[in-house]
Amino acid sequence: MRILVTGATGMLGSALVPALVKAGHQVRALSRAKRESRGNVEWAWGDLISGNGLAEAVHGADAVAHLATSGRKGRGAVDIPGTRLLIIAARDAGVRHLLLTSVVGADRVPAGYLRYKLEAERLVAESGLGWTILRATPFHQWLDQRLRDAVSLPVLPVDPTVPWQPVHTGEVAARAAALLAAGPQSTEIDYGGPEVLNTEELARTWLRARHLRRACLPVRFPGRLYAAQRAGDLITDATPKGEITWHDYLNPPAPDPSDDFASEHTASPTSPANQPEQDPDLHVYGGDEGYERPTRG
Repeated sequence: MRILVTGATGMLGSALVPALVKAGHQVRALSRAKRESRGNVEWAWGDLISGNGLAEAVHGADAVAHLATSGRKGRGAVDIPGTRLLIIAARDAGVRHLLLTSVVGADRVPAGYLRYKLEAERLVAESGLGWTILRATPFHQWLDQRLRDAVSLPVLPVDPTVPWQPVHTGEVAARAAALLAAGPQSTEIDYGGPEVLNTEELARTWLRARHLRRACLPVRFPGRLYAAQRAGDLITDATPKGEITWHDYLNPPAPDPSDDFASEHTASPTSPANQPEQDPDLHVYGGDEGYERPTRG
């Protein structure tokens, strides 16, 4: 099957592309920068905001994995207009399946960034295409980056009343690959990590794993989104769940070159998934930050 992946250089995209290649699919990765196709990955130029190049990118694709998002500061530029343009191109090209990645709780908490994801979900469900929506909880890798960004502070602010259900990008990628292979589900599917931790537990486990000493200052995180998270609206009981815990992600075993699971689910040190962003607000809560905002020339 030929699958177009948007957001292919983001946290989730960097795990999904090799997972699809390993499963035997022909992968076409969408990028706003010209890239040379190598191996089993064909790079296609296209811009989800302007729509330029989308018709060519989706031509001949059997399915589209739509991971790209403009993030919290993007005001839905990719999530809403970009998704609309992608749907039009996919319909014209006869694409049979559009899989959208979203966020657990988007349907319960249409606040902030989540309202853009919910509107994107509506567009996909009403597109006339075969569709599947995969909602994930926050990624291990995203939370790791947030804590790295905060470690310059003399203390780490933590809210013990706010729960998190972190999940590994490799496991979300495996779930997405399985759903693409299965065909359109015409429903929303939640996928979360194996455990729920509060912010203090999350931070203290991270500090121990990184061999850092910082005081954790209990505070109450403000805002409607944290209030919803505090109430458990961003947690899921759906099964199957991921298996990699926060502790195991932070303390991985020594790599085994013959370990297929490790090779499938671990990005290389030079992968975009392991490179810190200059602007931490480009990171997306539970989504994929592979689509950057346009910059002024």
